[in-house]
Amino acid sequence: MKSIVINQPGQVVFREDPMPVAKEGEALLKLLYGGICGSDLGSYRGTYAYFDYPRIPGHEFSAEIVEVGENDYGLKKGMIVTCNPYFNCTHCYSCRRGLVNCCTTNQTMGCQRDGAFSEYVAMPLERIYDGKGVPPKTLALIEPFCISYHGVSRANIKPGDRVLVLGAGTIGVLAAVAAKSRGARVYVADVAEKKLQFAMDSFGLEGTLLNDSPEHFLEQVEAVTGGDGFDVTIEAVGLPSTFQNCIDAAAFGGNVVLIGIGKKNLDFNFTTIQKKELNVFGSRNALKADFLELIDLVKAGSVDLEKIVTNVYKFADAPEAFAEFDRRAGEMLKVVLDFT
Repeated sequence: MKSIVINQPGQVVFREDPMPVAKEGEALLKLLYGGICGSDLGSYRGTYAYFDYPRIPGHEFSAEIVEVGENDYGLKKGMIVTCNPYFNCTHCYSCRRGLVNCCTTNQTMGCQRDGAFSEYVAMPLERIYDGKGVPPKTLALIEPFCISYHGVSRANIKPGDRVLVLGAGTIGVLAAVAAKSRGARVYVADVAEKKLQFAMDSFGLEGTLLNDSPEHFLEQVEAVTGGDGFDVTIEAVGLPSTFQNCIDAAAFGGNVVLIGIGKKNLDFNFTTIQKKELNVFGSRNALKADFLELIDLVKAGSVDLEKIVTNVYKFADAPEAFAEFDRRAGEMLKVVLDFT
C-alpha cells in the first residue's frame, strides 16, 4: 500500500509500505477521508513542537472497517467510523486519575507516532467509534471539532458571555462554533481578512477583529466591549503574540484558554495575570466523551461541519495539497484528502 510521508520540512513523498496486520484487539481500516490539520502544516513547515522526521502525518480521518473479529464494541465489517488518535500510556499519574487526554507520555498519531495517511491502518478497537450514518467526509472533521469543543468546555462559558477566539483557522472557527452553541456572543480575531469574512459568512458570529497591530487590536477590543474586556479569550494559533493578545483582551476575572501549540517563548509581565485575577487553562487533545457527544450533535444536524472545508484533493495529489496549503494558508481553512 502507499503512505504519505513528510521526509523533512517542505518535502512530502509517497512510500510503499507493507499492509498492516490487525492484531488481537484491533481492526483493519480502509481510509476514506483525512483532514490536513494545522499541526500537519506546522510539521510540513518545520515549526510544530511535537514532530520527528520522517513521519506519516494525519490524525483526522474517517475509514471503513474491512476486517474485525468478534468484539464487545459493536464494530462490524463495512461500518464507517472515525477514531481517537491520542495514545496514552495508562499508568502515569494523569492516566491513573482518568485525565488520559494529558498523559505525560501522550503519543498522537501523525505527531509522536505515525499517523493515518496510508491506504490502510490498523487501530485498537477501543479507539474506533461508529459514525452513526454521518457522511464520511464530515466524519473526518469530528476530531478537530473535538479539540475545539474540549478547549471551550474548559472555560465555563455561560449564555451571554462575550468570547474572543484568536485565530480563524479550523480550530479557532470550530471553537467559535462550540462557544456559540453555549449561548455566547462570539468574536474571532485574525490577520487574514478573507478567513475572518469566511467565518462571519458561514457561521453567523457576532463580529470579527482584524489583528493587524497590537494597537489596533486593543482599540477594537475597547470598542466591542465598552472597555470591559472579554469574559473568555481562546488562543487557537500557537504564537506568543496571540497568547499576549488573549491576556490583554481578557476582562478582569476572565478566563483564558490555550489550545494553540508553538515552539516560541513569550516574555511578558506575568503580574497582569495576578492583577486581573485571570483563570488560565491549558487544553490538550480530547476525550472519548467529546467524540461520542459530537458525533451525535452533528448527526442531529445541529452543526454543518462541512462548511469549514475549503479545499479537497485526491490522495494522489497529497504533495500538491501540502504545498498549496503552505502557500495559501491565509485563505484556505480545512483541507481534506480524498482516499476513496
